[in-house]
Amino acid sequence: MSQGDLVAVLESMRPSRTDTSLIGADARQCARALGVDGVAVSVTADHGLGEVVWCSDATSARLEEVQFGLGQGPGLEASAHCAPVLVPDLAAEPPARWPALLPEAAELGIGAVFSFPLPVGAACLGTLTLHRSRPGPLADTARIDAWLVVGALSAVLLEGGPQRDAFAAAREGSNFYGAEIHQASGMVSVQAGVSLAQALLLLRAHAFRHGRPLTQVAEDVIARRLSFRDDENGPDTAAGEGTDGR
Repeated sequence: MSQGDLVAVLESMRPSRTDTSLIGADARQCARALGVDGVAVSVTADHGLGEVVWCSDATSARLEEVQFGLGQGPGLEASAHCAPVLVPDLAAEPPARWPALLPEAAELGIGAVFSFPLPVGAACLGTLTLHRSRPGPLADTARIDAWLVVGALSAVLLEGGPQRDAFAAAREGSNFYGAEIHQASGMVSVQAGVSLAQALLLLRAHAFRHGRPLTQVAEDVIARRLSFRDDENGPDTAAGEGTDGR
């Protein structure tokens, strides 16, 4: 790993005044500095939803989306307990720990995942998740460097500057890819007469049962092709529509 890369990442973490991104540093350079294949940062919103605000590649983004979509994985555990979750060999994990996530991660070619919380006192602002294609523990130096990145990320996201409104939008679920999920959760909460957290669980369960991405199910709810009215027979679908939205 390159110490020069790490210094450059830390020095460029805070965006310039003309940069509209939340985090100014190059995520790919961060991955190189930490000796991993990919990195992603997600902020944790209320009711268990999360938003990806920084990632190095499509695989990193997909891993975050799958974790939040399924409601399980090292990132969610790190966020819930505000403690690191380091998994050097995903293939060696008991299937019962993350039954839906493990096959998805294997399909993505991910062998190891290391998730670090972004702590603010006793609370958790979000997570920094690293992944590698090959299994194996994270080196001690890389783990120390990851905590340095965590500290810098937490400071940038809290201070915000000109980007603070964008960070607030991420926390509230607007302007980011999870906006549809937030909106659909609100609709399901009203339809089924449950809390927002329970509504998210209903959406996740429906997506998992039908083998569909959570975002697609959310889009069907928003378009009123799918309704979760409090009905013992389960979710209703609009006339002429199947539960897969086709």
